Amino acid sequence: MLRQFAAAVALTFALDAPAASPAAASESAPIVVELFTSQGCNSCPPAELLLAEFARRPDVLPLSFHVDYWDYLGWKDPYATRANTERQRAYARILPSRYTVYTPQIVVDGSAHEVGSKRSEVEALIAKARDARLAGPEIAVAGGKVRIGAAANEKPASVWVAYFRRAVSNEVPRGENAGRRLTTTNVVRELRLLGVWEGAAVELSLGSAGPAGCDGAAILVQRNGPGPILAARAFNPPR
Repeated sequence: MLRQFAAAVALTFALDAPAASPAAASESAPIVVELFTSQGCNSCPPAELLLAEFARRPDVLPLSFHVDYWDYLGWKDPYATRANTERQRAYARILPSRYTVYTPQIVVDGSAHEVGSKRSEVEALIAKARDARLAGPEIAVAGGKVRIGAAANEKPASVWVAYFRRAVSNEVPRGENAGRRLTTTNVVRELRLLGVWEGAAVELSLGSAGPAGCDGAAILVQRNGPGPILAARAFNPPR
């Protein structure tokens, strides 16, 4: 059952050369795949399995955002946050859709979305995003600092750090997935705004450590809106 809900970032710092040529997706410039999901939705486990497959690819950075609007169905998702729901709603105001938000939904590079369990359609969006992606700014992380290099930039972009747990698993005793043990990949526990990038090189502080238990992190450079993701890089957060 498809659920709909109608409601409203070489640790080198030599990064100062502008760039505007096409950039192939790679481990240093992956395509970001965001899955909006809920343990209270019985359509979501197949999308979670697909996201786990993407996590084995060097050209894709998958992130799982658990939303809270299905918690009333009998199971309160332990990874769901209102901030995740609001991020999805912000996409719904920008991306074409018949619905405001739904699960499972995959958003590719902040530019297009599809039902999260539709493998061929999602793969097509990833390929399209790879072909469309221009060379964005280089990203380096070291010593608690993030350096975003210079590159062509038409509009201001936000620099985010996403802290995530690479794999979590738990039993679901109630709700639509009652009796199942569900596993989530790269489940985001905090998405923190670090600052603004306007085309010139900038250095930002990561600030305080991420949430306890997070063994993965990523920097996202994304046009405001939220809009297209211009660059991304995963890194290991300080222990």
